[in-house]
Amino acid sequence: MSDTPKIALIIGSTRATRFADKPAQWMLKQAKARTDMEVELVDLRDFDLPLFDEPASNKWMPSSDPKAIAWQKKIAEFDGYIFVTAEYNHSITGALKNALDQAYTEWNRKPMGAIGYGGVGAARAVEHLRNIAVELDMVPVHGAVHIAGGDFMAVHPLGANGPIESIEDHLMASATNLLDDMVWWANATKAARG
Repeated sequence: MSDTPKIALIIGSTRATRFADKPAQWMLKQAKARTDMEVELVDLRDFDLPLFDEPASNKWMPSSDPKAIAWQKKIAEFDGYIFVTAEYNHSITGALKNALDQAYTEWNRKPMGAIGYGGVGAARAVEHLRNIAVELDMVPVHGAVHIAGGDFMAVHPLGANGPIESIEDHLMASATNLLDDMVWWANATKAARG
């Protein structure tokens, strides 16, 4: 078994017309180019989670819904999480919030970061996501990637729909910083949990 931390890159939108796949694939490529981490793309679409309807969080009692349990088992495999998030009304998507609520103990004492996109690079959504992460006993890292403003319109289908690589020089420093933070904190928290 490898000591290399395993990081989930979680696509936080389930909409048919989502933009998330483009930045997710770019971030996946950056993470896979490294030798100090393993990364796996985890798509919320693949889990068909119901709205949270358990008597309590699995912090207090086991979940009963098989889909929630499957999600919890998947999330438990990882040492950290990078969320790919849009900004909906100054926050994260409802699908991502629901997925976060469907687990508790699996998130605990592990780092999280984000790549956000939108007019302001999902800055408010990432800020909100960090607050939620603290409540779930995660460790929000400092680094984040924000695809905003002109860069966002250069790569979004409603704009020029260019490849992410056309703005890569604007993103690479923050992506490297995010991945460095994730590796450091994943190793530190993994050792502490052990």
